Amino acid sequence: MKENILLSKTKTFALNIINLCNDIKGTCILTSQLLRSGTSIGANIHEANYAHSKSDFISKMQIALKECYETEYWLDLLMNANIINSKYSHILKDCIEIKKILISTCKTAKDNS
Repeated sequence: MKENILLSKTKTFALNIINLCNDIKGTCILTSQLLRSGTSIGANIHEANYAHSKSDFISKMQIALKECYETEYWLDLLMNANIINSKYSHILKDCIEIKKILISTCKTAKDNS
């Protein structure tokens, strides 16, 4: 079975989000929001791979993209509030990379439908 690079990236990303939230859970009330949105990106992509139609696939990928945008917002907010430092900047960079892939995937899927 061929490895799905996007699934692999989002699983690693979700694990990094879990670790980040564990590191800051005592100092920030936003961890539940970040944890929910950051881990749901990969879950929605995983679900999209088992979509029953092209429109279902596009819908799930768009939900993953929305969750990615939300996660990017929370990460940016936490960095600007100095709750997380540059030690975690790679997580924001990964989020932006995943977002770009999702934008491209959604566009291609729509163009091909």
